[in-house]
Amino acid sequence: MPTRILLADDHEIVRQGLKALLERAGFSVVAEAADGQEAVRVSREQCPDVAVLDFGMPLLNGLGAARQILRACPRAKAVLLTVHTEDHYVLEALQAGVKGYVVKTQAGVDLVRAIYEVRRGMIYLSPSISEAVVEAFLAKSAPPDPLTAREQEVLQLVAEGKSTKEIAKLLRIGYKTADSHRARIMKKIKVHDTPSLVRYALRRGLIQP
Repeated sequence: MPTRILLADDHEIVRQGLKALLERAGFSVVAEAADGQEAVRVSREQCPDVAVLDFGMPLLNGLGAARQILRACPRAKAVLLTVHTEDHYVLEALQAGVKGYVVKTQAGVDLVRAIYEVRRGMIYLSPSISEAVVEAFLAKSAPPDPLTAREQEVLQLVAEGKSTKEIAKLLRIGYKTADSHRARIMKKIKVHDTPSLVRYALRRGLIQP
């Protein structure tokens, strides 16, 4: 039975290209998604073998989606597609349970190989990723992110211009809860206005410039 793939990217033309690549390699793309929240929802319905997730998706980025998908479908494997090669991005992904980290410029060659490797229980990183990052992960020496997974979700939505009311609706939480998340984020990262929140989200890769 072919490996069942969820493919999530907010650019339809990219999804079409990747889908063709994966199907030529013998995989079955059973679901597609255009944002992180949709990826989580369809994963709960389909429980794919491998979720291939673009890092820079709206509403919920690929890393946040991976965390939720792996909780909902513990047997699934997550492969992240990204332009980021900096150590802290890779470390955060590995700590979240992502097994494949594929740099987009090498996706044509790397993605198929990454899926084979993660299905075998291995970790796959694109060759351009520094070996030092793997050593740091194994040594568990990465500094912890000050924000919880939920706070990162809220921060991304704030940075995308969503109001507190919209955030509450999207995350299915109360208005006061959404507002308190926002206040806690500002306190933790020591900022006092929305533009500073947006700049922080850009630095962390939660939104794209």
